[in-house]
Amino acid sequence: MAGDSSPAQRPPGPAPRPSLWRRRPNPLRRRTDVLRTWAGLGALFAVVAGAPVAAVVVGDAAHRHYRDTAQYQARTRHVTTATLIRDAPRHPEPGSEEEKRTRYPVEVRFVTREGRTRTTRTEVRPGLPADSPVRIWVTGGEATGPPLTREQVRSRSAGWTLLAAIGVALTGAAVHSVTALALRRRDLAEWEAAWARTAPRWTTPT
Repeated sequence: MAGDSSPAQRPPGPAPRPSLWRRRPNPLRRRTDVLRTWAGLGALFAVVAGAPVAAVVVGDAAHRHYRDTAQYQARTRHVTTATLIRDAPRHPEPGSEEEKRTRYPVEVRFVTREGRTRTTRTEVRPGLPADSPVRIWVTGGEATGPPLTREQVRSRSAGWTLLAAIGVALTGAAVHSVTALALRRRDLAEWEAAWARTAPRWTTPT
């Protein structure tokens, strides 16, 4: 029909591609907005790059520390037989599952490798009568626990590895938050100064 108009046609050429980083000028964009964006990208890059490095360094140091500790404990600790000096306390619920897991500290007597009789405290099952033999780990004349196992060394090292990575991430987040707060305070100060200059022109004389 004569009154109809043809629909608008797209100009020839390739279709515009969406851009992840818009470079066109924006009158509302402040310098602090750009700084805030770059600060966020910098913190993200630092965390992504630094967390694996920190995890490897800390994890390796922790593994060497616990491995050396386990070797030292294996050299200085040994198992011996001790004898209860007095009866161990009885559990209030005999035969229960809780009794099976409960241990009471009592005094025991044992003979060192040098032939000396020593007394110490160790944890035993409830209800053991006096003079009952128990196997204990000792070092330097005192009861102690067994040396660290390989599984314990790996587990503790893995824990420090995870803590190192989390620490880097939390540090990056804290730095970014402090930077954003400082930039926000700067924006507020600039807004206040701009309003101080503009407000008199908006004031209607009475």
